[in-house]
Amino acid sequence: MTVCEYRAGLEGIPATQSSISYVDGQRGILEYRGIPIEKLAEQSNFLETAYLLIWGELPTQEELKLFEHEITHHRRLKYRIRDMMKCFPESGHPMDALQACAAALGLFYSKRALDDPAYIRAAVIRLLAKIPTMVAAFQLMRKGNDPVQPRDDLGYAANFLYMLNEQEPDPLPAKIFEVSLILHAEHTINASTFSAMVTASTLTDPYAVVASAVGTLAGPLHGGASEEVIFMLEEIGSVENVRPWLEEQLAHKSKIMGFGHRVYKVKDPRATILQQLAEKLFEKYGRDKYYDVAVELEQAVAEKLGHKGIYPNVDFYSGLVYRKLGIPTDLFTPVFAISRTAGWLAHWKEQLNENRIFRPTQIYTGLHDEPYVPISER
Repeated sequence: MTVCEYRAGLEGIPATQSSISYVDGQRGILEYRGIPIEKLAEQSNFLETAYLLIWGELPTQEELKLFEHEITHHRRLKYRIRDMMKCFPESGHPMDALQACAAALGLFYSKRALDDPAYIRAAVIRLLAKIPTMVAAFQLMRKGNDPVQPRDDLGYAANFLYMLNEQEPDPLPAKIFEVSLILHAEHTINASTFSAMVTASTLTDPYAVVASAVGTLAGPLHGGASEEVIFMLEEIGSVENVRPWLEEQLAHKSKIMGFGHRVYKVKDPRATILQQLAEKLFEKYGRDKYYDVAVELEQAVAEKLGHKGIYPNVDFYSGLVYRKLGIPTDLFTPVFAISRTAGWLAHWKEQLNENRIFRPTQIYTGLHDEPYVPISER
């Protein structure tokens, strides 16, 4: 067997063929099923986008109405899952709570019929419907409060913001959050999606697939980066301190959170849209004091590192948007998971069509034919 060239992190090595999303990192293009992300952000809503990703085409009016109805009426959690959440430590990270809850869903829907379209649809409905409820419920429970029940008269994005603080959001924040969900819904074979695909290839249940993806998303080099961006901006503190801070980071070869991408060599198109959303929010509800720090940092990094193709990625402005929407910092990544569940499920469904279990090879670098030394002689 011919041994292929080793590339750390499988960089640039195709792991699958997919028709779900497309990225051109040189030109800053992102498409879902061929539709530019800018068009979806402007004209679509999250559930329509989720339908597009999972079933491969935009729904008709009747199909979307049924899809929204099914999700709206599956938002509530089993009381045993709520009881389980009450036992979680208040200091636990919401991503750990979400991973446990996503996996627990499989206990209640243990039938595994991966060749049954009705089973697949039901799993999609449950996961898209219940994950936002889980995130909001844990946020309230860790403060000692009962969770807020979903409201059937509110849309997907507005209902989550309502469950988070029991206050119906204004139309603008609800719309901006809806667009944010669209932007985070899918992004080819990133780490968490690859994790989902590997898990799916074993033909386990979709709840385990999503739980494995949630665990992968939690890392600071993936979904957790949006939290780190806020901490970084707070550390910088002021516009005047941006360039001295950046010089120090570059001198120590430290990573600048929210910058650089494995694929994009220009500014992430999602970051451009998120920055526009942030400005709309700030215009109506007041400017975040760290936004000017972020803008100055983007300019300084472009001057220092732009020649290396290092520009803002999706995480750079998303935290500022979420914070203005009243979302706590450690919920940024769970909110990412709410959105990315659509992409994970799309790849799960696609994986089932022509499944083959993932089994990559390795390049062995260890020793051979070593003697066994008895324990008495060690």
